Amino acid sequence: MGLWIAPAKLVLASRSESRHAILLAAGIPHEVAPADIDERLIEQRAGTGDGALVAELLAREKALAVSARRPGALVLGADQTLALGERRFSKPKDRTSAREQLLLLRNRTHELHCAIAVVRDDTVLFEHREVAQLTMRRFSEAFLEAYLDAVGSAAAGSVGGYQLERVGIQLFERVTGDHFVILGLPLLALLAFLRRDGVLVE
Repeated sequence: MGLWIAPAKLVLASRSESRHAILLAAGIPHEVAPADIDERLIEQRAGTGDGALVAELLAREKALAVSARRPGALVLGADQTLALGERRFSKPKDRTSAREQLLLLRNRTHELHCAIAVVRDDTVLFEHREVAQLTMRRFSEAFLEAYLDAVGSAAAGSVGGYQLERVGIQLFERVTGDHFVILGLPLLALLAFLRRDGVLVE
């Protein structure tokens, strides 16, 4: 008998390679079904500067959108927002906007708010959110240009212009919080729920 005892795989309502890799490494069989929702429109409708609430709303909306197409499936939605004080950041559009974000974050501490929602048949079964604090070092302009050269288009792949699990770690002097939360998926809370739901062996 395997650890996963449900008759069907978990459905991940995200195209995030990091979340896919985390679930794969944890032994959670899953398939990827991106929600393809308008995240910026949902953020505008939320009308709040609270990064935690926005992340929670987006995670729920992603899971619900995919659940509507996948009756009976257990669907996981996830989202992450970055806040510097009262200011929230979205993914940079290009190298120029990635540079601007990184200069704003340089030598300061920002927060990553990460939220998940698990849905079945349009019913929200579980929601959870966590936060991590990250402090960027006072890097030089020369380092910033070399960093952007090294990561290329990946700078626009994540909010803040970095992936902590890759060369982006060189931007930081201090990180406080769960590693999986920083990568975009509060795994321990998710595993605890899956065990309670009876799809993972207790």
